[in-house]
Amino acid sequence: MLCVNGTLFAQEAETDTDKKKTDYTEAITLVEAWLYAMQKFDRLPGISAMALDDQDVVWKGAFGQANPEENLPMAANTICSVCSISKLFTSIAIMNLYEEGKLRLDDEIQNLLPGYSLDQQYRLSGPITVRNLLTHSSGLPRENYYPHWTDPTLEFPTKEEIMNALNEQKTLYPSSTYFQYSNLAMVLLGFIIEEVSGQSYDDYIQATILDPLNLSDTRPDMPEELWGSQLAVGHTNETMDSEQLKVPMFKPNGVTPAAGFSSTVEDLASFAAWQFRLYDAEEEEILHPSTIKNMHNIHWMDSDFGTSWGLGFSVYKGPDGKKWVGHGGHCPGYKSSFAMIPETKMAYSVMINSSNPDPVKYLRGIHAILSKAGGITPAEDAELAAELQEYAGYYQSKVMKWTSYIGTWGDKLMNMGLPSANPGEFNTFRRVDRDHFVRIRDNGEDGESMRFIRNEEGEIVQMKYHDSYISDKIAID
Repeated sequence: MLCVNGTLFAQEAETDTDKKKTDYTEAITLVEAWLYAMQKFDRLPGISAMALDDQDVVWKGAFGQANPEENLPMAANTICSVCSISKLFTSIAIMNLYEEGKLRLDDEIQNLLPGYSLDQQYRLSGPITVRNLLTHSSGLPRENYYPHWTDPTLEFPTKEEIMNALNEQKTLYPSSTYFQYSNLAMVLLGFIIEEVSGQSYDDYIQATILDPLNLSDTRPDMPEELWGSQLAVGHTNETMDSEQLKVPMFKPNGVTPAAGFSSTVEDLASFAAWQFRLYDAEEEEILHPSTIKNMHNIHWMDSDFGTSWGLGFSVYKGPDGKKWVGHGGHCPGYKSSFAMIPETKMAYSVMINSSNPDPVKYLRGIHAILSKAGGITPAEDAELAAELQEYAGYYQSKVMKWTSYIGTWGDKLMNMGLPSANPGEFNTFRRVDRDHFVRIRDNGEDGESMRFIRNEEGEIVQMKYHDSYISDKIAID
């Protein structure tokens, strides 16, 4: 089984007490083979990822490097900035205060936040409420007054600087009219948490969420003392010269409630497991079960029916047609994605220490592969399984350098071309005789041949496809 800087968890996760357990073993092997290759093809400095089935971590692993200058490998416990995933922690804190009766979702912002002075330029606008801030329907600008995302000479502003500059800004739209993603709205919710709770934002989050869930590697900041070791070094978007440059350490300051958190894929697995526990719970655990379910429902649908939002959570139809909830994150040097599927209680997270790639591609790829695990027909016996394993590995054509991964898939082989943006769409092959396989077409009929060539020692060294294209079996680092 391939495992490069990855950790395999082959325990079988129960999906339902009335259903047999799913054996993810071969699907996990394919996940690792695909991510190992994609880290190289997409030139990712490092990537970590996890997959959760309800309360069980199906797989967690990492590829590439957290700190390339020091040749430090990425790991499942490598810390990255999760940027806008921070908004989920802020939203949960707000709903905790809501449950305690300390605020209402329809409370107006100026009644909760002294010093709020942003100009409402639409005379007939409705009020800007807590609910509007959670669903990005407030009409507020996307950002605060300072250009800290794009000007490297500027530090992220403090709470005082953000509040003092509100009178320099004005609303973009009337409230409850359009979806406008707003970091400023979430920052202001963080300030409301401080006003209503009487505690600092960091202390309230730590005591209310992080400590109870034992999220020891999740923080409402970037741990500067760990930068370059457990905290991965971030990198820029790829330049025209194909470079991804090292990004200096940043401190989120007043932007923390919207974009300041750091975490690991291991901690986000625990974060997702808590939410799935609440679905079936009979008592409160930070929130009431009904509250987390409500947060995962759609509370705002934009006029084009293309953007929908819950209470702090992005809520949308996933690639499998089911409801997905979660959030993405992009801060200088880092990108991340976190998604949960309430119906199946599967969850995924991906973190990358670069601004260049799209982590959603890898998250959905992991899901596409693992979701096929239940359809695997096991090999008849251990001898057949061992014989099929002989063919597994990477193959590369001699001239064009096309790359494929051949792996076992129950009593069959599978063939995936690389790089692949859709790793769940691979071909399967049944065995005709030793070293000869044919593709199984969608209608079940036989397709083209795939043959394997051995050297004098009997080792598989080449693969011949369509009786024409020859690829060499290649070793990996």
